Amino acid sequence: MTIVGARIDNRLLHGIVATTWVPESNATRVMVIDDDVANNANLKEAMKLGRPSCVAVSIINKETALKNFSNHKYDRQRVYILSKTPQIFLELIKLGEKINKLILGGTITYPNSIKISNRAYIKPTEIEIYKNIYRNNTEIVSAYTTNDKQIDIFSKIDEER
Repeated sequence: MTIVGARIDNRLLHGIVATTWVPESNATRVMVIDDDVANNANLKEAMKLGRPSCVAVSIINKETALKNFSNHKYDRQRVYILSKTPQIFLELIKLGEKINKLILGGTITYPNSIKISNRAYIKPTEIEIYKNIYRNNTEIVSAYTTNDKQIDIFSKIDEER
């Protein structure tokens, strides 16, 4: 298996991710997929400072990520992926990548968003993306830390509607 962890987090690679989520996944590479950070040298270098020890880091844009996964570049690695949105995970699944669980960590608050937890919200326009990810046998839960009770996002979506 290539993808050992998948997380949506508006802060991408930060302390909680570097000290708990990534080590508990036994990842050998952390991959941040974000066009804005990948195309900004200062942001990219700053984010690399938060790299967990003994783990490689890639900060790449979506196009590069999809190309690299298509070319099986990471087949011999254990990759933990971070992104701000669910779309990239659906695209990776469509490429044939297996993602067992997607963690919704922290997001910003959006207008008319659905509150999943005190730190995570979903845009109404993202619900169908999450459903498509789920239909591909990926469990989707919300948890900010590894010690948090994991919240099924669909039960929260149903409560809010």
